Amino acid sequence: QVQLVESGGGLVQPGGSLRLSCAVSGGMFSFNAMAWYRQAPGQERELVAGIGSVATSELTNYADSVQGRFTISRDNAKNTVYLQMDRLEPEDAGIYYCNRRTGDLNWGQGTQVTVSS
Repeated sequence: QVQLVESGGGLVQPGGSLRLSCAVSGGMFSFNAMAWYRQAPGQERELVAGIGSVATSELTNYADSVQGRFTISRDNAKNTVYLQMDRLEPEDAGIYYCNRRTGDLNWGQGTQVTVSS
């Protein structure tokens, strides 16, 4: 069974940066397109960044709200997907989760991101 373990969240001031990590175990990581999702309080979970499988990892997509500030990447040797978040804004706060691009794996516990001065 695939397990997803997110980490790297925390409290950061507006304009700051964080790097999130998602360790994936129990599945064929390299062959799956992956994504980061965000759930803000009282809101639906939304996709913020996606990346193709090992064959198409140059293909990335981003929500309009994070385009140019967030960068998704993957290390197939480490079965890990990352989300570099720069120039963070208060609106970026929420719990961040990773999953397959299709969002059909069991969700991990997520990692909390708080952006506040």
